[in-house]
Amino acid sequence: MPKNLSALKKTQISLRNRARNKIYKSAIKTLTKKYIISLKQSKDMGVYKSNLAAVYQKIDKATKRGIIHKNTAARKKSLLAKLMKINLTT
Repeated sequence: MPKNLSALKKTQISLRNRARNKIYKSAIKTLTKKYIISLKQSKDMGVYKSNLAAVYQKIDKATKRGIIHKNTAARKKSLLAKLMKINLTT
């Protein structure tokens, strides 16, 4: 347990930021799962694009806010695009 005031405040801030970051990361995971499920179930191109746009938007916002690194965001977006391309060809 921190003893001085600045260390105590730093702990509080890190806990607050951790909770905020967890919200963004779980939203990205949830939307990614929904997108993958929609790829497996539906053949409608509009559903693909709307779900993909929602995931891209969350990833970009998390990157802008410094929650995930830009290369991590690029890797996640690339994987999603690759999944759509594989699904469209089969």
